[in-house]
Amino acid sequence: MITIVLLCFGWMIERSINNHFIQQDVDELNAVVQALKHTLATVPANESPEAFRDRLANAVSGHHNAQYQISTSTGSVIYSTPGSDLARFAGIARPVERISIDTVGTWQDQGETFRGALLRMESESLPKIGPLTIAVATGINFHLHYLESFRGYLRLIIIGACLIAILATWMAVHQGHAPIRRISREIGRIKSDQLHIRLDPDSVPAELVELTRSFNEMLHRLEEVFTRLSEFSGDIAHELRTPITNIRTQTEVALSQARSVDQYQEILYSNLEEYERMAKMVGDMLFLAQADNHLLKPELVTIDLDTEIRTLFDYFGAWAEERRVSLELVSERVCTLGDTLMIRRALSNLLSNAIRYTPQEKTISVHIEGNGESVKIRIVNPGPQIPPEHLPHIFERFYRPDASRQRSSEGAGLGLAIAKSIFEAHAGRITATSTEQETAFEVRLPAQTC
Repeated sequence: MITIVLLCFGWMIERSINNHFIQQDVDELNAVVQALKHTLATVPANESPEAFRDRLANAVSGHHNAQYQISTSTGSVIYSTPGSDLARFAGIARPVERISIDTVGTWQDQGETFRGALLRMESESLPKIGPLTIAVATGINFHLHYLESFRGYLRLIIIGACLIAILATWMAVHQGHAPIRRISREIGRIKSDQLHIRLDPDSVPAELVELTRSFNEMLHRLEEVFTRLSEFSGDIAHELRTPITNIRTQTEVALSQARSVDQYQEILYSNLEEYERMAKMVGDMLFLAQADNHLLKPELVTIDLDTEIRTLFDYFGAWAEERRVSLELVSERVCTLGDTLMIRRALSNLLSNAIRYTPQEKTISVHIEGNGESVKIRIVNPGPQIPPEHLPHIFERFYRPDASRQRSSEGAGLGLAIAKSIFEAHAGRITATSTEQETAFEVRLPAQTC
């Protein structure tokens, strides 16, 4: 772009100089023609041919570069400046009324370039001769040499200016990108075990402050995910190690001496429980992996939520009775569109979580209501408060509020994450609130006509 601008600028300068030279030549030619016309108008009628030619030779003074030829209408040359040959030009040029930039022409003769014009005029002082033709020209080799030299200098200037512009642009871009290169180097030094490092927004230009802050926020999110993954790996290793250790110990004990058939069956039943525990854990992990990749494909049917909750009450009734916890349902008949097994699994996770943390002799209440567009399921259980700093994260997969790995019946802590994934796959959402008296989970799903 810079080169094009410079070339256009150079072309305009060259054209302006060339027009200036043409105008100078036109002015000179007009001056010569005026002098000749004045001389022809003042020629005495009885002047001899020799005196007439001398008068024409001295008619033009101060224009040493000008050449002219005067001839009659029949082509007979009356006078021609010494050393010039304008006969060929007079034979091919078209006469013009006046000399201007648009009417002059150029030609070459014997290695020299001329600019000139051809005019016709009536001579009142020479009526016998009749109309005259004046061919006037001036050499322009000096102008052409100057223009050629100017073009050479202009090329050098344009090339130099382009190189300087390119160098200046490169330096400006290089200097302007210096903060980006510095940030890139800092980013390149951040490894997976150094996610705590943050970029300093105060050390970058104002244009990059927002980028730096966004990158720091991304690092913060990545650090949280890596931390939860690390903790989850430890949790899974611990959870898998326990049943594996139990199976191994029971098997070693069983093989240490001969056993009866009943004793072997008891050991196998015990091992089967441990296998089921591991299978459930692996199944939960696979389910969340499908949710992460949007592979959950609900088979949509109309679900009566009142009936579904009552079915879960029957299923968890024995466990709730064992823990001396009461179950209460306050419901109206409302329905939603969803996958029965998925919705049942999500509600089962919420209800089992409530039973697990409800103190003895307390009541878990489930409220179901709808407004035509959505349905709300609210599961409330008395119990210890979830700390406020952990409440926003309890639905995050792999998240655990405490650093201890000692888990009894809590599993790997994936139940709430699975419930959240299921409700979101059904265009719903789940939220949680917790006070010192109770903890509540509220689910909203699209309503469906029962």
